[in-house]
Amino acid sequence: MNLFSVGRTGLLGNAAVRVLRSGRLLFLLLAVVFTIPVCSGDRPAAKQSVLLLGVMPSMDYLPLAVAQREGYFSGTGMELKLVQFFSANERDAALQSGQVDGAVIDYTGAVLQKNGGMDLHLTSRCDAPFYIISGPNSGVNDAADLKNVRIAVSRNTVIDFCVDMTMKAAGLDPAQAKKVEINRIPLRYEMLMGGSVEATGLPDPLALMAEIEGAQVISSNRQLGLSITGIVFTGQAIEEKKEMIQKMYVSYNLGVDYLSRNPVSTIWDILEEQMGFNPKLAGAARLTVYTPAALPPEEDVRMVIDWLAERSLINADMEASDLIDRSCLPQ
Repeated sequence: MNLFSVGRTGLLGNAAVRVLRSGRLLFLLLAVVFTIPVCSGDRPAAKQSVLLLGVMPSMDYLPLAVAQREGYFSGTGMELKLVQFFSANERDAALQSGQVDGAVIDYTGAVLQKNGGMDLHLTSRCDAPFYIISGPNSGVNDAADLKNVRIAVSRNTVIDFCVDMTMKAAGLDPAQAKKVEINRIPLRYEMLMGGSVEATGLPDPLALMAEIEGAQVISSNRQLGLSITGIVFTGQAIEEKKEMIQKMYVSYNLGVDYLSRNPVSTIWDILEEQMGFNPKLAGAARLTVYTPAALPPEEDVRMVIDWLAERSLINADMEASDLIDRSCLPQ
């Protein structure tokens, strides 16, 4: 169902017949005409007044979730709707069809869509870390142990990229890993904990849950000094809603400030309801250091482009500057 479809009841029936017979048809028609909202083009009016951002259960958008709960958006005179998706394919389809204005996405996905012809722009980076985790009793204690072990990945995605960067940082050839294609994150977690693979990549809260149950963090993109996720908007959204996007980032920064001043317990409702934390994690929940909205580092985007180009997945001549938009952060 379209996110913006509205249910309709029948407008004509026995009552309409009585209206016709009573000679009030003209009055009825005029009333209908003057109560229908006027929209520009084929974009629904609701979409014109609200900024729609596609998200998945991810710590990346936590500052926005906090800002929404605390009412910071209304203070700036704009409205943000966080549209939740539970698969990257659904999120990307909504982005491509215009059902959302933007999305929280990893750089690999953004580069692939941009290279495929979509008018897409990275407007900021995100801060939540992505972890490379080894399973209990796997014998993998550091990145150097990843050689010739089974690592669950989703091919050509952020997890694949992070595994390769972790191995390169340890002086290993990524081709030495025995990668196992597992697309669903919960299944990767189950295979790791069940011993079917020795390592995988996980975000919180699954990474934290794995640690509590005996798994070990081998590395993370933060440890590697890499930014890997960000917020994108379509060219149309930037053209039509740039002021709203700038105000969104004002509220984002207020959310960052809230997180820096308050303990995890004050946002447990968000972690549980939106991020997928279960009660077992209440005492162990951790927060990364969130920073004010900033542009994605061009060198990090360049690394992703080079990595995808090496696999012949994109045009090698694509530039990071083609994807990064510098006009949407607060001036």
